[in-house]
Amino acid sequence: MESVVAELEGTLLNVPNPFCYFMLIAFEASGLARFALLLMLWPVIKLLEVCGKEDAGLRLTIFVATVGVPMSEIEAVSRAVLPKFYFDDIDMEGWRIFSSYDKRVVVTKTPRIMVERFVKEHLRADHVIGSELSENRYGLASGFIQDDFDSITRSIGALFGDEQPRLGLGRSQSGSGPLFLSTCKEEQYPPFITAKKQDLHHIIRPLPVIFHDGRLAKRPTPSAALLILLWIPLGIIIATIRIGVGLMLPMWAIPQMAPVFGGKVVVRGTPPPPPAPGSSGVLFVCTHRTLMDPVVLSAVLHRRIPAVTYSISRLSEILSPIPTVRLTRIRDVDAQKIKRQLEKGDLVVCPEGTTCREPFLLRFSGLFAELTDKIVPVAMNYRVGFFHATTARGWKAMDPIFFFMNPRPIYEVTFLNQLPVEATCSSGKSPHDVANYVQRILAATLGFECTNFTRKDKYRVLAGNDGIVSQTSGGSPVKELMSIFKKIMGDFKLH
Repeated sequence: MESVVAELEGTLLNVPNPFCYFMLIAFEASGLARFALLLMLWPVIKLLEVCGKEDAGLRLTIFVATVGVPMSEIEAVSRAVLPKFYFDDIDMEGWRIFSSYDKRVVVTKTPRIMVERFVKEHLRADHVIGSELSENRYGLASGFIQDDFDSITRSIGALFGDEQPRLGLGRSQSGSGPLFLSTCKEEQYPPFITAKKQDLHHIIRPLPVIFHDGRLAKRPTPSAALLILLWIPLGIIIATIRIGVGLMLPMWAIPQMAPVFGGKVVVRGTPPPPPAPGSSGVLFVCTHRTLMDPVVLSAVLHRRIPAVTYSISRLSEILSPIPTVRLTRIRDVDAQKIKRQLEKGDLVVCPEGTTCREPFLLRFSGLFAELTDKIVPVAMNYRVGFFHATTARGWKAMDPIFFFMNPRPIYEVTFLNQLPVEATCSSGKSPHDVANYVQRILAATLGFECTNFTRKDKYRVLAGNDGIVSQTSGGSPVKELMSIFKKIMGDFKLH
């Protein structure tokens, strides 16, 4: 069995220094204060590296980013947040060589807990050898690693025994590179030679990241992190103004006023006219990107259209500028609710049941197809610069705040033609077939891919639950609002 041992940073990843990933741990697992502290220490860490004390700089980075943080929180961030950033940094040439071997081992000085999930699930590695983060009896990270970095080479020897790895991939200037590369029969250093065309059909692709969490949309390099820190106070003020003005303005004025406050709403296609008095309404079937989808759609249509909801907080419902219809997830009860609402007028539904950030559409529930043949698919998408407007592990009530904190939030709304009768259940098609058809045409419009994943799949991956918000555990809306206010004005901890 041919085997390969590859260094992660600077070899399988384009990024040679893992500092930005520790910044993510600090931000998402602890809060803004630790994020700022680690950034302030970056010149010291860089000075240590310049002086040939790279290991000391890494130890300092690990300590500041993790000391006192629950190990469960570090593991959660490593599971839900880091894979997306790792995936974006993959060196595809290194990956092609790495993936062509039968037995694949990844080596890194980064704590194993931070990389293991990504390396095994997305890079398809068989083994991960990294440093081990120690914890105290209360489950908190001590900030220290259990052994020295030289133990990595010893672990490779223990893993292979008398066998010698066929190929070693690593940086020639890396402190750990020469140590573990010397155990391999052959050595290669980046930049790598492109694989031959005749061998490409043997290459397996990295498993894409479909679900990910966290508030930061931009990789926090030192310069980007400084920009984010400087922007946050101004962003809170701008978000407050944008939300306040949006609640006071009539719906028809919001798209026209958005550019004045730095936003933009792009509309494509022709929306249907309002229903005639006494006739049933149209069901707008939308892709679900953020909590703002139905609100933006109402603004584009210049009228407040009710939206069905699954599991948003009571506070979000109270602050919503449009009516909401809460579903119970009991099929017959929900069907009656939707039918009654359609008899009154138009309605918005997002059959994915939850948001997805990546260019994928989750499985569409077929319930909407059973209830009407007046179906208008609407492709919704958004673009932000600094902060994501969705979360699985954090406070969903803060989603609109983070969306409007971005310097230039952009929403794109594309209206497709109403489904012809022959494409609906009225012509004898099953609800499942209609839902799949709508999913396919919306995916084609956005350039996305269809999947069979559901809301439960997303929340089990990211949060370890089914994603249902309890209406009894959150307390009163006033208490929830005050708690959010303290969270923003206090340490601004993002999760």
